[in-house]
Amino acid sequence: MTQTATTATPAQSATPAATPAGALPRLPQRLHHYAFTVKDQEANRVFWEDVIGVPLTATWCERAYNGTVGREIDYCHTFYTLEDGGALAFFQFADEDAYEALKTLRPEMGQHFAMLVDEATYDAIQQRIVAAGLPLRETDHGYCKSIYTQSPDGLKVEFTIDHPEVEAINAMRLKDCHTELKRWLAGDHRTNNNDRHGITT
Repeated sequence: MTQTATTATPAQSATPAATPAGALPRLPQRLHHYAFTVKDQEANRVFWEDVIGVPLTATWCERAYNGTVGREIDYCHTFYTLEDGGALAFFQFADEDAYEALKTLRPEMGQHFAMLVDEATYDAIQQRIVAAGLPLRETDHGYCKSIYTQSPDGLKVEFTIDHPEVEAINAMRLKDCHTELKRWLAGDHRTNNNDRHGITT
C-alpha cells in the first residue's frame, strides 16, 4: 500500500519532535492496566486465556467500601498481562446489585481499546476467533490494519498491526496534528485519510 500525505495516524504512535508547553517533564511510560466490570470471571477467562491466548497472571479477592452502592462490597479482581508489562484487569462483584450499579452500559457502542501485535500474532488471534465462532471484523485503516471481536460482556477489543512505513506516516501526521484538529472543529470535515478501507461500528 502506498501512503500519501493525506493519511491519518494516531497521535499516540508519534514521538513529538519538541515538547509542547505545559507537557509533563516525562510522559506516562505505558498503560499499567485497563479495567472493566464483568458478570462472570470464568467466562471472561475462557475468552482471554483459552480463545485469545493472553494469560491470567493474578487474582485478587477483595472487600472495600464503594461509594456508588454505599456499603462494603466483595469482589474478585483479575489481571491478564501483556508483553510490555501492562495488563487487562476485570472486576466481578459478589452481589448482583453491585454489578448492576457498576457495569458498563452498552460497552460495544462507540468505545474500544486496541493492542499492538506482530503479523504472526495477528494471524494466530484471527484463527482463534474464527475457531471459537466469535464475531470478527477486519478493517484496513491505512496507517494500520485491525481485527475486532467482542468479549462475553460486550467489551469490543482490537488487535492491530502497523503499516510498514508507520514511522514516516507518524512523522507526516505529527506536523499538522494541531492545524488539522482546528480545521475539523471549525466545520471543515474533509477526510485526510484516503487509504482507509472498511466500516466503523
